[in-house]
Amino acid sequence: MKNNCSNLYILTTVACQLTECLSEKELEILSADLTALGYMIESLLKRQSNCGNHETACP
Repeated sequence: MKNNCSNLYILTTVACQLTECLSEKELEILSADLTALGYMIESLLKRQSNCGNHETACP
């Protein structure tokens, strides 16, 4: 299993820096946008994975 501690450290550092620069409202909006981005990327990856398993082209 790959060790992702460095990714967690970087993300924690970014989160801490953002809390020093942005208001609570701005952080809430950014959090919602990043969550939506994560879901979109997950959806695209699953679609690509499923398309790779079929002989027909996916939309």
